[in-house]
Amino acid sequence: MSDKEYAFYSTLEEAIDAAREAFLADNPGIEEQDADVQQFNIQKYVLQDGDIMWQAEFFADDSQAGECLPLLSGEAAQAVFDGEFDEIELRQEWLEENTLHEWDEGEFQLEPPLDTEEGRAAADEWDER
Repeated sequence: MSDKEYAFYSTLEEAIDAAREAFLADNPGIEEQDADVQQFNIQKYVLQDGDIMWQAEFFADDSQAGECLPLLSGEAAQAVFDGEFDEIELRQEWLEENTLHEWDEGEFQLEPPLDTEEGRAAADEWDER
């Protein structure tokens, strides 16, 4: 588990681009066209203001644990790394019950808390989507 700070991205495509750059930075000496990716992970977040943000990560083998949830492995992960993906299909693969909701500054859980006005507002905004 690394201690690097993860950034959130407003689109899945931006998150994938950042994950590709991070993978190449973590594997110096490997050119982008020679990269061998075996695992692609993503995580979806709903912030308190209702904004949806994404994180993504790539790994050279499928035994590494990351910050995000595994979505694709093998050739499918490599295809995403190579830019051969449909963002709509990736979004459809995502299981909504795995989405993390911000309930306090930088604190996330699977469901927005319904016992606070902010939590109810986040849940209402989430339901509208």
